[in-house]
Amino acid sequence: MPVTSIVLFRNDLRLDDHPAFAHAVARGPVLPVFLSDPREERGAAYQWWQRQSLRTLETRLAALSLPLVCRRGNSLETVQEIVEHSGADAVLWNRRYAKEQRDDDARLKDVLRERGVQAESFAGDTLCEPWKLLRDGAPYKVFSPFWKRFLRDISVDAPFTQPQQARAASRLPASEEPDSWGWEPKAPDWASRFLEHWQPGEDGASARLEGFIRDNLAEYAKGRDYPAAEKVSRLSPHLAHGEISPRRIWQRLQEVAAAQPELRKATDKFLAELGWREFSWHLLYHFPELPHTPLRAEFAQFSWAQDDDLLRAWQHGRTGYPIVDAGMRELWQTGYLHNRVRMIVGSFLVKDLLLPWQQGAAWFWDTLVDACPASNNASWQWVAGCGTDAAPYFRVFNPVLQAQKFDDDGHYQRRWLPELAALPNKLLPEPWSDPGQVQAKGIKLGQDYPLPLVDHHQARERALAAFATIKTEPVNNT
Repeated sequence: MPVTSIVLFRNDLRLDDHPAFAHAVARGPVLPVFLSDPREERGAAYQWWQRQSLRTLETRLAALSLPLVCRRGNSLETVQEIVEHSGADAVLWNRRYAKEQRDDDARLKDVLRERGVQAESFAGDTLCEPWKLLRDGAPYKVFSPFWKRFLRDISVDAPFTQPQQARAASRLPASEEPDSWGWEPKAPDWASRFLEHWQPGEDGASARLEGFIRDNLAEYAKGRDYPAAEKVSRLSPHLAHGEISPRRIWQRLQEVAAAQPELRKATDKFLAELGWREFSWHLLYHFPELPHTPLRAEFAQFSWAQDDDLLRAWQHGRTGYPIVDAGMRELWQTGYLHNRVRMIVGSFLVKDLLLPWQQGAAWFWDTLVDACPASNNASWQWVAGCGTDAAPYFRVFNPVLQAQKFDDDGHYQRRWLPELAALPNKLLPEPWSDPGQVQAKGIKLGQDYPLPLVDHHQARERALAAFATIKTEPVNNT
């Protein structure tokens, strides 16, 4: 007997390898529902992208003659209302792993089953669910042994193929217009340039993956560290919105490596980065305090500075260090930041300025189109030295040396700092080192471009002295 199923779409805006959708189509009529709970909504840039992606999802569903019902509200109350109005027999969704979301979904499952409605969840957002990979019953705390064990013991499931036909539910509840939710900025329209850099949606995700394989994969292992080279995949926003599944990426890269063995090293390096995403979800699942509390307890007593002026200067790319400022301007104008530069700007905030990593994580949460509760917070704790698999506190990125090494021709810095475009390569990473030559180029330091907020060498010594007051123990999870 056919079963009419509601499929909940949240942060999985795709039809390919969507287990809940595939199972629903196989059972009978389908009612796709995009549900946004205000308690769970992410930052402004993420929501802008989500609105664009919803349009693509609606189009793809319409090709199957399936309307998308959009609702915003408390998830438990809203789903019960939709069930009542649609007469659905079942509610299906893909699992989520943040504690608040897990708790909400567990309550929803209990309430639905008490009402006699089938409720079922599926694995769809990770290569391996977080509870499946443990060491002697305990979670991993260091990435290297986690990934080594993953590669040895985990067999990644094959992705589900998108159904080619589907039947729509006969009774449709009222739908809301997402344009009324205020997810797209009006005045000022800070997202006006985003579409120059991105194609949100499932089609954009597939095109991005294939373009990366075709154009950049062969040089990925080395080129990934050079922000101007753009040899990275830039798939992170598509993954964050669930427009492509990690299993589909895994399968596609394995196919490439099998067909072109000379690319195996590059594919392994890229898949290890996908592994860091897995590890981040592993950490968030087992350590739900990850977004706000240092995982190394000794860091809870660290005396961070509190300076709103320094924070604003960092946020808006006015630190006086070109590689840092270029990164923060890229973030503001595109909603994205190259991974190497994320480490540089993160280190500058917590080590040079001694500002709390939570303030950096909050800014990224609001400005990144790929805002992810797992990767964002795990990475900030790594930079700050307070996470489980963290950079040692004494690792302080030198922004001048980083610029000289990874942007030696200055292309990246000049792109985002046009006011410094006339400077020669040697002077670009540290314009204050020769103010006379800078002025000769028509640039007034302190006016056209700021002087450094801090002297890096002094700031480094201050940071080392401050962090040395914390007695840290190495994490042992070999």
